[in-house]
Amino acid sequence: MTDILGRVRDAFRGDQRIDPDRLVERLTAINRFMTAVDGQLPDDRLVPAHTLVERAGTRLALSGAHTVVALAGATGSGKSSLFNSLARFEMSPVGVRRPTTGVTHACVWGPLDGATRLLDWVGVLPRHRFVRESALDGTDEAALHGLVLLDLPDFDSVERSHRSEVDRLLGLVDLVVWVVDPQKYADRVLHRSYLREFHRHRDVTVVVLNQADRLPGAELPRVLADLRRLLDADQLAGIPVLATSALRDAGTAPLRSALEQTVVERQAALRRLSADVDLVVDGLSDLIGSARAEADVDRPTMRRLIDALAGAAGVPAVAEATERAYRHRAVAATGWPLARGWRRLRPDPLRRLHLTGATGHGQNGAAALEDGFGADRPAPAATSVPEPTAAQLAAVGLAVRAVADRAGTGLPAAWSTAVTAAARSRMADLPDALDRAVATTDLGMDRRPVWWRFVNAVQWLVTVSAAAGLLWLLVGYAVRALGLPRLEYPMVGLTPLPTVLLLGGLLLGMLMALLVRPVIRWAARRARWRAEGRMHDAVAEAAQGYVIVPVREVLRSYAEARSALAVASSSR
Repeated sequence: MTDILGRVRDAFRGDQRIDPDRLVERLTAINRFMTAVDGQLPDDRLVPAHTLVERAGTRLALSGAHTVVALAGATGSGKSSLFNSLARFEMSPVGVRRPTTGVTHACVWGPLDGATRLLDWVGVLPRHRFVRESALDGTDEAALHGLVLLDLPDFDSVERSHRSEVDRLLGLVDLVVWVVDPQKYADRVLHRSYLREFHRHRDVTVVVLNQADRLPGAELPRVLADLRRLLDADQLAGIPVLATSALRDAGTAPLRSALEQTVVERQAALRRLSADVDLVVDGLSDLIGSARAEADVDRPTMRRLIDALAGAAGVPAVAEATERAYRHRAVAATGWPLARGWRRLRPDPLRRLHLTGATGHGQNGAAALEDGFGADRPAPAATSVPEPTAAQLAAVGLAVRAVADRAGTGLPAAWSTAVTAAARSRMADLPDALDRAVATTDLGMDRRPVWWRFVNAVQWLVTVSAAAGLLWLLVGYAVRALGLPRLEYPMVGLTPLPTVLLLGGLLLGMLMALLVRPVIRWAARRARWRAEGRMHDAVAEAAQGYVIVPVREVLRSYAEARSALAVASSSR
């Protein structure tokens, strides 16, 4: 967009009230606004902006040396006569049947070559184009060189296509000369459907009371004053109001002088586009509020979302299973060796959920979740975590809604709706992401604590001691049964050493198993808290990617759109 407009900046020079560089900046800002809101706001609200950017780029790129002026008016207002009088040739047909003007005619002052592409864009057929250039004129018409004068069809024609053509061309021309006559200057359709809609374009609007020769000299000022009153009511105060007559050259002198000044200034196209930008900005202003959007979601709302998602993901169930698995594995590793066998027959609580307690890749759940998108490695198998209850699903819905409401606070309704839609945009993918987050979280259960090994070594030591004592006693009984000389046992006080080893080993093993139970329970709770914290971190990553990031994108778009519209809203 900037490149297209930039090529014609030098085409508008001189003492200008509308800075072309500033106009380009405003149009670029409108284009930036549309880029920012693309996909966030209803397309029907952006149609005028799209139309403006396209039309402005085309108009400025075509010709800066020509000013397109349209004569518009109702049936019988004398547009075609005025057109011919200004051109001083019979170019547009004048008749008594209505509608008189059925197609648009164009008269170009100066060489036609420079205006050909412009007329192609406006849509005037080649056979209806005329050139006001003659060697006999000398320099009489030089003041109007660069003027492209259009005689439009009647806007109140019985032919619907004529009005459509008028409406189309009124959106393209640089300046509009509304031609009215003494009988119908107060026509309701003219004022309500056209003049009132041009209040933003007062700088490129001229009203001509044609056929002024039909009024008595005393009546002309009264009619002009009444016309001025009507225009003031149409919010067109201050626009030029001229009296003309197509019967003689002197009758068109005021209008001709105004057109000469417009052509010399080369401001009409800039003023028209600047007014178009003002109109578009006004139409978009309700989409941008006065308040700046929050940069992020506040912590309490974020915590509520994470807790709700954690509940739906089965984090409490997995955390409880982790605690039970820790106790199961710790007892199996530190318990009395003679009683371990039956515990191994009981299933591991984590394996029931198809969880091992480790990712198998040496990474935490958040990294695994992030790495899982677009990676070549296969996704982890689905867990057997219990399905979320209706209450948990409702809590998730309320938490997501709370995020949207908090982020959308103070935003216009359209943006608040966009924030809500963004927060819910990836809800269908969220369950799999949460399952993946839980499945890939390292629960910290893949390493055996050092104290397990120490207790296990002690248990085996006392168990071996008990076994040695038992074996020693059995050997003694066997020797005695065979009639061999009796073995003398070392004594510990009054008790034989084998008996001390046997009973001491059994008692110490059971006692140690009992003593480590509180330690196991405490360590299991710590394992639960650690696993729960890691799973919450993984769930937080999922919440960021599937809820918060889309919301942030909308908030960034809003900030960009707000900044762009602020640039486009000021013409200075």
